[in-house]
Amino acid sequence: MPYLTHFALKEYPFTLTPNTNCYFPSIEHNKLIKALEFGINRNGGIFKVIGDIGTGKTMMCRLLLRKIAAKESIAYLTAPQSDKEQLISTVCQEFGVPLNSSTEKLQALNTHILEEHSKGRNVVLIIDEAQAMGAEGLEAIRLLSNLETEQKKLLQIILFGQRELDDLINQSNMKQLKQRIVFSFETGRLAYKEVADYIHYRVKCCRHKGISYPVFDDKATNLIARSSLGIPRVINILADKALLIAFSEEKTTVQAEHVEEAIDDTSGIAKSVIFYRKKTIRTFKMLSVLLIALSFGVMLKNKSATYWKEESLVSNEIVKPVALLKKTKKLQKFQELEIPAYAAIDDIETLPVLRKK
Repeated sequence: MPYLTHFALKEYPFTLTPNTNCYFPSIEHNKLIKALEFGINRNGGIFKVIGDIGTGKTMMCRLLLRKIAAKESIAYLTAPQSDKEQLISTVCQEFGVPLNSSTEKLQALNTHILEEHSKGRNVVLIIDEAQAMGAEGLEAIRLLSNLETEQKKLLQIILFGQRELDDLINQSNMKQLKQRIVFSFETGRLAYKEVADYIHYRVKCCRHKGISYPVFDDKATNLIARSSLGIPRVINILADKALLIAFSEEKTTVQAEHVEEAIDDTSGIAKSVIFYRKKTIRTFKMLSVLLIALSFGVMLKNKSATYWKEESLVSNEIVKPVALLKKTKKLQKFQELEIPAYAAIDDIETLPVLRKK
């Protein structure tokens, strides 16, 4: 593809589909993965991970799957059913335990789990978009969590969902399920300083060996960081569009103006960062010059107010402020002297007396 060749890439670095090969090991996400692994090994029961849209929940799901798939027995649901019976059927099918009634399924599933534990394998059910299950589906999760021995929970259940999942669990009829959640985590946004590292890391993962020049300059990454608010999905959208715009202009480096166009094309998703726009910068400079000129003009006006104008000397009229010339002796002295029109009022006492001939 010309686009990939132009930037010396072997694959697209900013796809919206979670790619574990391009996973950026942020500090918070690393902590989350380690905590989940610890919870699974501890046989705790139910774990909950919530987060805003685009903060990397599905990436965490797939990364966890990749890390534990070789040593654990796993079922992964990406589109969970809200119907309780159907959900239990789906879980059994994922573990290879098909039966007719829900009671038989639970018994068979319990047998299967015990067999897996006898082999030294934990049994893990991972559900993405768990808020889609609704109250009825969450009741099925409560039933599945009853599979246990006297020492430990047999089935480890990890629920990934949006904040609506918390709203469901906090309902009064969900107290039993809520009490069984042993750990709760949250996927957050990237820190401002992490965004540039995130962008450069993903580009590096997708580049041909031996190519190291930066595709995004510092101003471009800073602008993406401000506009995306650190949300990984929005970062990917802006970075991908900026790459395409730079490619259309035959530029090998993405600059701030390319990101600005990407932001314009992503209204409603990316935050508008007006301060960085070129037109606004020019306007800001013009306003600054205008303010400086006005300030200088006010300063000159205040200074000139203490001086006589030539017309005032001829007509014996006093220039404002009049309050400075209340004493008539000063006025008479001014009229008697040959004083330049620009002489200051405060200097009257010190001027040499030049009497008329």
